[in-house]
Amino acid sequence: MRRAADAAPGITEYFFHLLPRGGFAARGFNIDSLVVGRTEDPEISRIVIVTSGDEPTLEQIRKQLGKIVTVVKIRNLSEQDSVERDLLLIQLHCPPERRTELIELTGVFRGTVVDVGPKAMMIQLTGPERKIESFIELCRPYGILQLARTGVIAMPRASQSGKAEPAPRTD
Repeated sequence: MRRAADAAPGITEYFFHLLPRGGFAARGFNIDSLVVGRTEDPEISRIVIVTSGDEPTLEQIRKQLGKIVTVVKIRNLSEQDSVERDLLLIQLHCPPERRTELIELTGVFRGTVVDVGPKAMMIQLTGPERKIESFIELCRPYGILQLARTGVIAMPRASQSGKAEPAPRTD
């Protein structure tokens, strides 16, 4: 689910603090990923929320989102063809004699080695969540020293002409 909201100062903090009290947590909804970022319009922030549920649950989530912040539009990207990406930085135990195999594995996943130390290597990888999860599982035998992920960002494909749903209002 993606939403666009006015980019007022403190919008991320406002959004974050309201969710636990009156939105998701109070109603038993789980947030798998929450990303807030700038857009091409400095007045608008894009908020990408990854959550799951049946259609009535997702409809309730849409209604709750409409209550929290001034919403410009809401799109359920699971209902259309879209591009989603997650960014992973992972630092692995990797002595020199295992570097070649780890570099090859990274290449298979179209990742990039971004740092190398005497006994460790840091890799950057972008892609859908499944790809990231698969790569992490294959890296476990090396020994994960540190791991950081951005969370999912998403946009509908350029070929999609579907219009955004108007934000539900509860005045």
